Amino acid sequence: MKHRVVVIGAGFAGLQVVLGLKGAGCEITLIDRRNHHLFQPLLYQVATTLLATSDIAWPIRALLRERRDVTTLLGTVEGIDRDTRQVVLRGGGRIPYDTLVVSTGARHAYFGKDAWEADAPGLKTLEDATTIRRRLLLAFERAELTEDPAERQALLTFAVIGAGPTGVELVGIIAELAHRILPAEFRRADTRKARILLVEAGPRILPAFSAELSAYASAALARRGVEVRTGAPMTECSAQGIVVGGELIPARTVIWAAGVQASRAQEWLGAKGDRAGRVMVAPDLTLPGDPAVFVLGDTAHVVSDGKPVPGVAPAAKQQGAHAARAIRARLAGRPGPGGFRYRDMGNLATIGRNAAVIEYGRFRLKGWLAWWVWGVAHIYFLIGARSRLFVALSWLWVFLSGQNSARLITQRELPKDR
Repeated sequence: MKHRVVVIGAGFAGLQVVLGLKGAGCEITLIDRRNHHLFQPLLYQVATTLLATSDIAWPIRALLRERRDVTTLLGTVEGIDRDTRQVVLRGGGRIPYDTLVVSTGARHAYFGKDAWEADAPGLKTLEDATTIRRRLLLAFERAELTEDPAERQALLTFAVIGAGPTGVELVGIIAELAHRILPAEFRRADTRKARILLVEAGPRILPAFSAELSAYASAALARRGVEVRTGAPMTECSAQGIVVGGELIPARTVIWAAGVQASRAQEWLGAKGDRAGRVMVAPDLTLPGDPAVFVLGDTAHVVSDGKPVPGVAPAAKQQGAHAARAIRARLAGRPGPGGFRYRDMGNLATIGRNAAVIEYGRFRLKGWLAWWVWGVAHIYFLIGARSRLFVALSWLWVFLSGQNSARLITQRELPKDR
């Protein structure tokens, strides 16, 4: 019987394992609760009307249709039975494995304030992105309808909590949408009066970047009309607004970009984890005491060269490639590749049109050139020629016309979306 490899999660790490095992002679089962692979680095552009969902997501079955060695299952994992080496699915199904790869990603973390999620959605899935896009667009529409000046201003106040790359990228596009793209389309509501806030509990935005690039990004956002608030966390959040530094700020649209929590993999595996729920793995990315289980990506707490590996797409892909090499070596009876070593690809963040920051070791770049480099890098990492072409054309259209192309409110509002 062929060696059975089960991969849970079709994100960057999981998909890279499957791609790396092509021709290895094993039987692969890929399980995911969604039917698509998602390019998360551009998810915020779906949320802010720059791209359509189909530009950054691809059906898993279509990606692997030529791989007869791969079976794709749309299912939700409820547990892992390590004694019998089986993955337990919702509904009672069980999938046996000889080697297991767990790469189930992360979800939002509200630091014990889970009730905030209804009023401050995070951004991890396509559903999250379309929810945020709907709320953004409806806020402008409702501001056009209301006769109450105070309510109109609350509707035109947008707060993003957390000033990492996602938070900075979100407020940059929201500011352009409100101040540059929409003013000519509304008659009663002056979208140029929109108030866009970026709230960060720490002392500066983009803390993973140098102080120089952080200061540049803060100044670039200020020029775009973004109000940056650092050193004061959000302490309350409701449908009426937020409280920051003791001040109540009426805001009808709040977006959470402040923290993440790993999936339930630690619980499934009965493993030791860090404070964010990431599984503590051995240097070769296996579960300590159980070399049949690899844990990758945002699910794993990985240390390389004495430092934690960041939860970014390049790191997940590198881990997936490493795990695939290790599995191939086992099947061939060869020594494995040893401990995982992360190759830092640098930090990138875009601030808005013609402004971005890039840091790679001591090399730093900012401004319009960094913006173009950022765009080329993201197009390069997209899967498939069609996606690269469509995203490039969408960006070119936005650049030349000044119009975002995905401003459709296509889904009915659910009760939790007000």
